[in-house]
Amino acid sequence: MKKLGFGLMRLPQTNPEDWSSVDMDKTKAMIDRYMEEGFTYFDTAYVYHGGNSEKAFGELVAKRYPRDSFTITTKMPVFMVKSAEDYERIFDEQLVRCQVDYFDYYFLHAMGRSVYGAVQEQKGFEFMVRKKAEGKIRHIGFSYHDDADMLDRILMEHPGTELVQLQLNYIDWENESVQSRKCYEVCVKHGVQVTVMEPLKGGALVHLPEAAENILKEADPNAGNASWGIRFAASLDQVMMVLSGMSNLKQVEDNISYMKDFRPLTEGERETIAKTVQIINDSIAIPCTACRYCTAGCPKKIAIPEYFALYNNQKQFGLLAGLATTYGNLTATHGKPQDCIGCKQCENHCPQHLPIVENLKLVAEAFGM
Repeated sequence: MKKLGFGLMRLPQTNPEDWSSVDMDKTKAMIDRYMEEGFTYFDTAYVYHGGNSEKAFGELVAKRYPRDSFTITTKMPVFMVKSAEDYERIFDEQLVRCQVDYFDYYFLHAMGRSVYGAVQEQKGFEFMVRKKAEGKIRHIGFSYHDDADMLDRILMEHPGTELVQLQLNYIDWENESVQSRKCYEVCVKHGVQVTVMEPLKGGALVHLPEAAENILKEADPNAGNASWGIRFAASLDQVMMVLSGMSNLKQVEDNISYMKDFRPLTEGERETIAKTVQIINDSIAIPCTACRYCTAGCPKKIAIPEYFALYNNQKQFGLLAGLATTYGNLTATHGKPQDCIGCKQCENHCPQHLPIVENLKLVAEAFGM
């Protein structure tokens, strides 16, 4: 397989305010272009786009292409499972949504300390092994959001794991919160292959500070910012696939341009990235990836990722009129940052382990509205 995977998490929407409103026509054009160039790997999950990501895959890929022409990965939402019986019910629903008889890869979604005990009690790993024996899963694994020590424990206790999906990018490689490098090295130690999510850290490695972008442009004037992030991840030996959450046809074309005939990073290019990292670290105030895990249970319906993106933009470029307008529009339809009651349910679900409550106070102060 070519190393570029289509992440079905940030699909185009017919209504920007409604994450579930997948634009099927635009998504179809993106999928067709991706497959036209020989790419085959799709990654979705039960919760993406309010369940409509899996449905879109079923309608636009499984229903229209031969089964042997694509590879599909989806995930069990262990954070939603209340009993062992839920595994069977949700899995059967996913087969129907995706319109397939089996999944090439199947993951436990967002594994870490907070859910591991329940997964063990409900025998989530045993469920996947059983489904593999039935022929309904070809390969089993999990996506992961925690530190390297916990990952080592899980892989020691479940040696049948074949694949781990990690958040891995050049800005998080040495980050002590995310621990990209340390987690990757644990997978190498256990001989487990890796798929990469967030290679561009939710777009943060596309919209770079000017000084950082200048370093990359000087090294290769023809390379887009995204290419550096995706090639960094794809150059790692243990990485089987790098996911890109593509949102429009332009992004598909850009990714195809440098991943169709993938070229690993040279030593000189690695040095260029190292120079870029320090500049980026100095400029990103809140390293939010807009994964949206924080928003589902917010009692005040605060648009946390959107507010953080505005705050980062404001810190880099100043309070532009457009930012103030967008902020006003958000507060008209969502809770304001200052509405936060400090329950911290958002922080419990944040893969980046961000101090969201304190950061919302910074946003409220910066925009003063």
